[in-house]
Parts: sequence; C-alpha cells; structure tokens
Amino acid sequence: MEVTFEMIDDILISVLSGELDHHSSSEIRENIDQTYDVFKAKHIILSFEEVTFMDSSGVGLIMGRYNKARERKGKIAIAGCNEHISRILEMAGIYTIAGCFASTAEAVAALQDGEGGETWNAPTE
Repeated sequence: MEVTFEMIDDILISVLSGELDHHSSSEIRENIDQTYDVFKAKHIILSFEEVTFMDSSGVGLIMGRYNKARERKGKIAIAGCNEHISRILEMAGIYTIAGCFASTAEAVAALQDGEGGETWNAPTE
C-alpha cells in the first residue's frame, strides 16, 4: 500500500494505491495525519481509484480522518471507489459523513464550491 499527496487550496488529496488492510492501515493513517498537519489542510479527499482491496480497517482509516477534518471545521470526501469498496462504505454508513464522488476532480470542485452540508448523500446508482 502506498499513498501520495497533492494540495489544492486547503484540500489535502491522498491517493491510495494497493491493498488497504490491517497490515498497511496504520502506516497509511500516520502518513496522512502527518501530511495533513504539516500543510495545515482543512479538507481531506481520499482517492480509492488505485485501491485493489480494502477490508474493514479502511473504514477505521476514513473515520479517523473524518474526525481530524471535523476538528478543523473541514469535510472529508471519497473518490473513485470500485463497486466492492463502495458497498463496504455504504454498509458501514460512511456516506452519511463523507461525500462520494466518481473522481478526485469532482470532489475538489464540490469542496471548493462549498457543496454538501454536515452530512453528504450516498452515491446514486
């Protein structure tokens, strides 16, 4: 599992790639938190476009980043989930706290436009 970062305005984009499981989630969580703090970002986008597998530890990773963003009055967005990951996130209730977007660009646009309230809607099929 790898994570790369990009900053756009006050948005930290975390691009995850590989398998997100209990073996890798701790290191990824630390990398995201450290980068979020260094750049003093407000919002977080987690891009799952390159994630090939995710178990329940991914839900914990998202919840923790949601709490960090919330402390800064920010939002969290999820981008590029495949069907399997989207199903896990939906069952876990993540879409009640995080916006879901087909691409990172859509998530950036929504955060820059201030779309979404305290809770964002689940993706529509």
